[in-house]
Amino acid sequence: MQLFEEEGFIRKKCPKCGSYFWTLNPDQKYCGDQPCVDYTFLDKPPTLRKFTLSEVREGFLRFMEKHGHTRIKRYPVVARWREDVYLVGASIYDFQPWCTEGIIEPPANPLTISQPCIRLTDLESVGRSGRHLTMFEMMAHHAFNYPWKKVYWMDKTVELAFEYFTKALGVPPDKISFKESMWSGGGNAGEAFEVLIEGLEVATLVFMHYKVKDGKLIEMPNKIVDTGYGLERICWLSHGAPTIYDVVFRDLITWLSKEASISKVDTKILTKISKYSGKFDIEKTTIAKFHEYLANKLNMTLREFEDKIIPLENIYMLADHTRALVFMIGDGIVPSNTGAGYLARLLIRRCLRAITKLGLSISLADIVEKQIKIISKEYPEYLQISDDILDIITTEEERYYKTIKRGKEIIARDVQKLRRKGVNRLPLNKLIELYDSHGLDPYFVKEEYSKYGIEVNVPDNFYVILAERHQKGKVKAEKRMEELPRVDELMKLPETVPLYYQYPDKFEFEAKIIKVIHPNIIILDRTAFYPEGGGQPSDKGVIVTPKGNIMKVLDVQKLGKVIIHKVDKLTLDVKEGILVKGVVDRERRLSLTRSHTATHILLAASRMILGPHVWQAGAKKGVERSHLDITHHKPLTRDEIEKIEILANRIVCENRKINIRYMDRVKAEAKYGFTLYQGGVIPEKTLRIVEIEGIDAQACGGTHCKSTGEVGLIKILKAIRIQDGVVRLEFSVGEYALKNIHKEENILLTVAKQLKAPIEGLPKAVETLLSRIRVLRHQNEILERKILKLEFDQIISNPIRIGEINVVVKEEEDYNKALKLTDMLNKIKDKYLMVLYGIREKAIYYIIKCTPSISKKYKDHVRRIAEVIKRIIGGGYGGREDFIQGGAPYVEVKYRKLKNSLLDLIEKTLKLEEAK
Repeated sequence: MQLFEEEGFIRKKCPKCGSYFWTLNPDQKYCGDQPCVDYTFLDKPPTLRKFTLSEVREGFLRFMEKHGHTRIKRYPVVARWREDVYLVGASIYDFQPWCTEGIIEPPANPLTISQPCIRLTDLESVGRSGRHLTMFEMMAHHAFNYPWKKVYWMDKTVELAFEYFTKALGVPPDKISFKESMWSGGGNAGEAFEVLIEGLEVATLVFMHYKVKDGKLIEMPNKIVDTGYGLERICWLSHGAPTIYDVVFRDLITWLSKEASISKVDTKILTKISKYSGKFDIEKTTIAKFHEYLANKLNMTLREFEDKIIPLENIYMLADHTRALVFMIGDGIVPSNTGAGYLARLLIRRCLRAITKLGLSISLADIVEKQIKIISKEYPEYLQISDDILDIITTEEERYYKTIKRGKEIIARDVQKLRRKGVNRLPLNKLIELYDSHGLDPYFVKEEYSKYGIEVNVPDNFYVILAERHQKGKVKAEKRMEELPRVDELMKLPETVPLYYQYPDKFEFEAKIIKVIHPNIIILDRTAFYPEGGGQPSDKGVIVTPKGNIMKVLDVQKLGKVIIHKVDKLTLDVKEGILVKGVVDRERRLSLTRSHTATHILLAASRMILGPHVWQAGAKKGVERSHLDITHHKPLTRDEIEKIEILANRIVCENRKINIRYMDRVKAEAKYGFTLYQGGVIPEKTLRIVEIEGIDAQACGGTHCKSTGEVGLIKILKAIRIQDGVVRLEFSVGEYALKNIHKEENILLTVAKQLKAPIEGLPKAVETLLSRIRVLRHQNEILERKILKLEFDQIISNPIRIGEINVVVKEEEDYNKALKLTDMLNKIKDKYLMVLYGIREKAIYYIIKCTPSISKKYKDHVRRIAEVIKRIIGGGYGGREDFIQGGAPYVEVKYRKLKNSLLDLIEKTLKLEEAK
């Protein structure tokens, strides 16, 4: 390394960790990284002065600009341009795989950026270690070296780092160490230098030349300089504060501490905690042991330590998590139980747990609102959508507390099952299931199950386990038509020329057959048939041979660059090389085209009405009926649906021009942003952009109208919540929209005729009818109660007297009626024991109930009678001492035996107990 030689760096091996490192200090023994050394910058920072976050960011970017780098805007923290990950975990994620694999040119080369990142791998260390963050900014400079273009590699990268820290920040050269390591992320890897200053890793310089596939490193022809400089860590280094949180979240921590009535902790104690935390690997032990270790180091009892420090850990964690949530939700994530939404909800529920533990009277939305005001000084775009962010947070908070209430009932029911199985300790998979399926916080679960004597062990890395399960995206499987040859065989064929883009109004064409695959596949050299894609079904129509034979085209698919036509049958005269005529079903194509354009219009209208958090979560274009799935945190109101529909039809009436053009991917992203990928990632260097002037632009391969006026009427038929965080808009377009309106009108006319009222008078007529129904229902209930009372009186009028108890046994067909009859025993002063039984939903049921006046001795007989019945029919039972319900699967022989012998068995049981 040229710099190392010129400056006189010495290569050494750390006796503690065994890593090699470079230093200018001949007396330096250890690598300079945690846990091999202590932090020595705390209280005495090595920089020229204290820098703010914005000063560090701007200073770095300007430094890199002066050294030939082009500054580019930060990307969202949601990786919309990728299918393999949900969140941006490093600045290089912005350019994978397109730039790193040489598919497209980077937006600049070399470039510099300050990229907000989200990493959830260290969740349990956040707030405790003094240095870990969920959301952080990675300042970086990148150079992309391709076989056809060389920029710079290791030497200049190291020189830039050394010059930045020594000259821009004023760090003494002998305090900087370069530790040799390896780094991988986002699918690539390479050797690296970790830049260390007084025990703190402040940057990583990665020389990326591998692709990671199935855990193996594959050499790439490209060499990528991938650097990451920690904005917050460098700022912390310049302040020498006790923790990184005290620098990054100072104002918020002061406010939260006041709200939680937490007295200020001595900075000397916090400084010691940071030093000891750096030496102690939290990830390889338990939190309890970590706290014991710190308490011992600080000469405190564990109780003293926990009372003083744990509240502060929760405040640090709240400050970090709420900042991450502003970026995640602000960049378009809607909390849910899947994908990136799952990760956002995970952070929200950790925050709500911390609020409960701190006893705060403020809401999570209150904290997030404060956080937005702070963040918006650097990122004003979040202030513009603050209402949207806060509405989502408030909805999640309300949902959480409803979940807790429901969770108590879920756990109470589950306890009964566990007891029957003899389980007294909850397994981890059950704990995860309760979180994933019901949203129940693990510590809440632990508290609730402990009330029933069931042990629950919550792993310290519980949330890390959840995050790791949900951080990676799913690569969609390529759809294949049935009876297709292998893809590699198709790749040998020439590309099918698509006529549907160049000639969208061409519905008849001539083409040559280049491949026939029995029993029903035809491949042409060119085609006007649109293949299925982007939620748009394929065209249908016919292929006509020179002899006039007709084959119906049932399905069209695209594999690679080859378009495949599936027909109903191959006619005898079909052979490779002949010219055939294709005829596309014109009306079907035009309907699908209108539906596809309407989908774009509806999505744009939804974003305008509901907020920028709305993204397309799926779509299906149809001829008569289509649907659009959008991300949204709560069900749509009727008012919202009407506003979306009105705005969509206004866009139609404005007859806005629809421009379709092909653009370089980088230029398209720079111009339109990442809302281009509403329909998903398109793995192409050049994107087909469909732009509704002034309204919307998307990368889309579908067929579209020339202007919005061609769409015609858009009618939203219904809006339903199909899954957590996703609402489906079902709609019709054009004449089919009109047909649906006529259908609804006919229903109204029919009802109006039946009620003998005009349509405009229907609300009043229906209210009158409902009022009459309410009166009749009330009268009916009175009659039912009277009849039930008469039947009850008749039943108890002829009991079997056993000792001091009146016993009533009766077969009852209606289970609900049986419950009401036994309930009436509560009002009887005499001593009665009632047993009702029957058949309910292919099962035998029985109810045993006694009056309140029966002594405890006789109440014990209720359970004994249940045991007798169980011996006859099997099954099980449950309840309390004066009321038991039981049942078993219906078996005719067992039911007949129960019916014939029940009274005798009860009499024997009671007399036997009486004799005792």
